[in-house]
Amino acid sequence: MCLAIPAKVESLEDGNIANVDIMGTKRRISCDLTPDAKVDDYVLVHAGFAIEIVDEEVANQTLEIIKDMPEFAEIY
Repeated sequence: MCLAIPAKVESLEDGNIANVDIMGTKRRISCDLTPDAKVDDYVLVHAGFAIEIVDEEVANQTLEIIKDMPEFAEIY
C-alpha cells in the first residue's frame, strides 16, 4: 500500500525544492509535480515528492486519521 502524507510547506528553495513539516518532522522534498506550491500550503508527499496541493482542512483531517492508525499509536 502506498501512502501520501500531508505536509506544510515552510520554505522554498531554487530547483523546486521545499522544506516541509510532516507531523513535526522536517524534510526536503521536490515540488517538480506541484510547481504552484507556496509557503504555508499543504501538499501530499509521497516518495519525496509533493504530488498534490490540498486544502488545510483536508490535510488536518487526514493527519488525524493517520494518527489513529495502530502503527502510529506509539509515536503520538
